[in-house]
Amino acid sequence: MNIKEEILEHTNRGLEIFSFYMPIDFIPKRNFRNPLYEDRRASCNIYFDTRSKCYRMKDFGNEMYSGDCFWFAAAIQGLDIRRDFMKVLKMIINDLQLNIPLPYNDWGEKSKSNANIPPKPPISVNASKQAGSKKWFRIAEQSYKDNELGFWARYGIGTKTLQRFQVKSIARFESVSNQGKAYTIHSSSEEPMFCYSMRNFVKVYRPFSKMRFLYGGEKAEDYVFGFEQLPNKGDILFITGGEKDVLSLSAHHFNAICFNSETAQIPESIIESLLLRFRHIILLYDTDETGLREAERQTEVLSAYKVLTLTLPLQGIKSEKDISDYFALGHTEKELRGLLSAMLSQIYTQTIMMLRSCEIDYDNPPDASMSVVAVNGVPLGTQGNLFCITGGEGTGKSNYVAAILTGTLGTERLPAERTLGLEITPNPNGLAVLHYDTEQSEAQLHKNLGKTLQRASLKTVPEFYHSLYLASLSRKDRLKLIRESMDLFHHKHGGIHLVVIDGIADLIRSANDETESIAIVDELYRLAGIYNTCIICVLHFVPNGIKLRGHIGSELQRKAAGILSIEKDDNPEYSVVKALKVRDGSPLDVPMMLFGWDKAEDMHVYRGEKSKEDKEKRKTDELIGVVKEAFRSSLKLSYQELCEILMREMEIKERTAKKYIAYMKEQRILAQDTNGNYQKGELCRT
Repeated sequence: MNIKEEILEHTNRGLEIFSFYMPIDFIPKRNFRNPLYEDRRASCNIYFDTRSKCYRMKDFGNEMYSGDCFWFAAAIQGLDIRRDFMKVLKMIINDLQLNIPLPYNDWGEKSKSNANIPPKPPISVNASKQAGSKKWFRIAEQSYKDNELGFWARYGIGTKTLQRFQVKSIARFESVSNQGKAYTIHSSSEEPMFCYSMRNFVKVYRPFSKMRFLYGGEKAEDYVFGFEQLPNKGDILFITGGEKDVLSLSAHHFNAICFNSETAQIPESIIESLLLRFRHIILLYDTDETGLREAERQTEVLSAYKVLTLTLPLQGIKSEKDISDYFALGHTEKELRGLLSAMLSQIYTQTIMMLRSCEIDYDNPPDASMSVVAVNGVPLGTQGNLFCITGGEGTGKSNYVAAILTGTLGTERLPAERTLGLEITPNPNGLAVLHYDTEQSEAQLHKNLGKTLQRASLKTVPEFYHSLYLASLSRKDRLKLIRESMDLFHHKHGGIHLVVIDGIADLIRSANDETESIAIVDELYRLAGIYNTCIICVLHFVPNGIKLRGHIGSELQRKAAGILSIEKDDNPEYSVVKALKVRDGSPLDVPMMLFGWDKAEDMHVYRGEKSKEDKEKRKTDELIGVVKEAFRSSLKLSYQELCEILMREMEIKERTAKKYIAYMKEQRILAQDTNGNYQKGELCRT
């Protein structure tokens, strides 16, 4: 292994070199201003290059200022990477205290500690400091011994975790005391020494010594251990009392950081940045008196950030007080997740109550949703759902709605011909039938009511049937009246059989207002569920193929169980009814029905179904439109991509989408290339 590769191995593939020499703080993959020149825009970032297997800097604004960590270290120090390459390597090894020998006779002294430790040069941190300075220190790194690895293993911490967090075993530590006296401490099997490295600062950990912690170098004010190892996004982040706890949590697949101690004040700026990356920030301090007191204090100070506290079920004594002890006692990752779940359950008590009422109980199935409106046995309008009827002006929508209402006024089912081809469930129990009209004049609504009674062979209006004229009310009052009258008539008649709102768009200010459209459709869907009824929403828009127009149309397309479109037929005396959406199957497989005016009957009558040829033509035309839209931004699509587009655009299930692909290939709407990808067929190019 050459020296360059050794350096990359010791510096997290060069990321630590960038961190050391970069004069500003940065986060990988996030843009910042290039410090090598007066950069006005943040268009530079550090990323991992999979080809060279190391971190590199990319400047999108100026390609000349891009390169690897060695180039950057040279550039920031005013060196030429080509001419001074070996000098740059030596500088990096020296500055980052790497245990890598260089082929120079004057490079370092060998370790003079225990004989069984392989000779390694001591790593001098802050070498420019004089020996008399309190900041000066020197460490002699060594390979981990079995007893040292055994110590970490008690807490579930393995070599991968130690390497990831740059925790080193050291044979010797040299520094100066507060009185300015130089001292040297050696490691032994009874008193091992480890160090946590943070750039120009080390924290020496001696777990079995009276003085457990020693410090060397200049400690940063915002010391945060484990910060660099955090992912960009996550669910939970623990803040613990010490570095060992961070290692133990990481080894058990949790994200964690710690500050210098539990009594250190946590900077709010760091909490603010972490909240953008993690859903929950949880204090996990020791269970002794100090830990409990500080957890309570920090929670109060950081209350604005909703920082949580988790207290472990430990005694709080020396051998049983922190998360490392928790794992050493045999507790598992699963048990800790159980404690988290219990804590969140207490926080979300109200949410859990709602969840229980919303969750499906498989052993106690709900009552089957009864069909109110169907065609050829295919349900269109069912209890607890919305059913939409749409079409342009003069297509006969109101007369079609009157025919549906007719079927709900009797105790027995009327022939489908009597209700313009639809199968309407009768109303033997006399439940409320409500018709709200927001468009027509009072005189026209009275006339339509007469036609409804005529079709039902009734002379008087049944007590349970209420036809309400809302055109004179404000939009806000219309919805208020609908909501409150539904509740009133539900209790008066023992339930609601059917609701018709003729002119749903007149309940809001604009059908293209997304917020209002979502709100009104959600509210009507809620009311349909509360009163276990079918609400028919009549939308006075001409659809675009199989898609409804406007934001309110889009919402109805998503929420309605069925959608019918009424248009003028090629024969102007007839209107044709087409299915745009059905709950099961495809709307293109539902027959097209005709109805028209009959002078003798003095009403609209059913004229049968359109021919099979007309049905196939409609199917072909609609599919051609869908395919043209699908290939608008792509010349070729895979089978799976095409399936997903059809399912999304046509509101159909996967099996129906696959059936349509086979049909379109057969009809030359689609074609396949030699690689099996799909493209527009012959019929789409004419």
